[in-house]
Amino acid sequence: MLTRRSFLAAAAAAPLRAQTPKPNVVVIYTDDQRFDTIHALGNQEISTPNMDRLVRQGTSFTHAHIMGGTIGAVCVPSRAMLMTGQTLYHVDRSIARPQLAAPGSQKPFHLFPELFRKSGYDTFCSGKWHNQEELYARCFSSGGPIFFGGMSDQSRVLVSDFQPGGKYPKEKRYIAERYSSEMFGDAAVGFLGSRKAGDAPFLLYTPFTSPHDPRTAPKRFAEMYSPDKVSLPKNFLPQHPFDNGELKVRDELLAPFPRTPEVIRRHLADYYSMVSEVDFQIGRILDAVEKTGQADRTIVVFAGDNGLAVGQHGLMGKQNVYEHSVRVPMIVAGPGVAKNVRNDSLVYIHDIFPTVCRLAGMPVPSTVEGQDLIQAKPRSSVFYGYRDFMRGVRKNDWKLIVTLAGGKRTEQLFDLKKDPMEMTNLASKHPERVSQLLAELQLWQKKTDDVLNAA
Repeated sequence: MLTRRSFLAAAAAAPLRAQTPKPNVVVIYTDDQRFDTIHALGNQEISTPNMDRLVRQGTSFTHAHIMGGTIGAVCVPSRAMLMTGQTLYHVDRSIARPQLAAPGSQKPFHLFPELFRKSGYDTFCSGKWHNQEELYARCFSSGGPIFFGGMSDQSRVLVSDFQPGGKYPKEKRYIAERYSSEMFGDAAVGFLGSRKAGDAPFLLYTPFTSPHDPRTAPKRFAEMYSPDKVSLPKNFLPQHPFDNGELKVRDELLAPFPRTPEVIRRHLADYYSMVSEVDFQIGRILDAVEKTGQADRTIVVFAGDNGLAVGQHGLMGKQNVYEHSVRVPMIVAGPGVAKNVRNDSLVYIHDIFPTVCRLAGMPVPSTVEGQDLIQAKPRSSVFYGYRDFMRGVRKNDWKLIVTLAGGKRTEQLFDLKKDPMEMTNLASKHPERVSQLLAELQLWQKKTDDVLNAA
């Protein structure tokens, strides 16, 4: 495996110089896609030929994370962090839940598509936005269909057409009776097909609603996976070992209690079918980029908004900070990026903003808290939070989770090098390691303005 050091060396060997014209940017975001759902990166049971294609074309960040969520709909802050390059508690007060912000607590922010638009780019988005409508209007010069909600029947999505005036009244929304991924893929392909020689550079953002439930993939993808041929995760449990504060949330009610191997295999087969169907649409977008004749000057970023348990630890959803829920796929390809490289550095989704700016030769706003993946010094730790009762920190291969729920404090310590599935809690055996990680967690909380007393 090539590490971050070799990635930097490869990038330095082919530095990005001022380009005329400027590079195009394509950002593809999937919904509820776990980090271990790409064939080329180790999952031999799933078919993802187009994600595999991106793996070959660019650098795969195999330890990419979200910082967590302040609400059960984790994708709301995730998408806000992607757009602003800021950390969880800052976007929570500014974008995700601004109504809860105390006077003077909001931090200024920039949105990366807005920045590109102001720099002369044609900016286009079709898909799931899940943040304020006025922010969408600031970012994109064209687009649609747009889904402003969080969940929908995949075949009957409530969408809005693009409105040049930037207003999206609810009475103008309508049910599009088309499969979501196909609809958003068609819009992206149509935009790319409309490009002409001499047009301004473009930024295309396609945030899919798949593989989020309801997991109702079109027949040809649903038939690809049989539950009896899907492996049960090693950390499968009939139920979570303690009350984590979210055992009855909506996502956890998708499967009955206790969980059974048969039910989880069925859910995993359906989940994989959804990943494969969105992979097909990603391939259509990549093909359309090739047809523009500008693939050699187009930066492509692919990532997921959060992970999902689907039976691991007795859980179904993403309302936790285990690896299956906070680690996501992330691949960057294009000019200035090393090809077919696996990078195992600890990175965040909100690192995409400064990285894309760097690759496009644009300055990074001072409001951005993410790190440029090409030039910044690698992190030694990452921090996670979920609502007001769950915190976690990972430093190198050691990870601590603190849960304050059910009237109890539960500490879990995992050695991810030996126990990547987080099956053996070592907290009682390594109190000194717990203390060290609690100190690291406090540093992160101070840095990100997290007010919970988890130490």
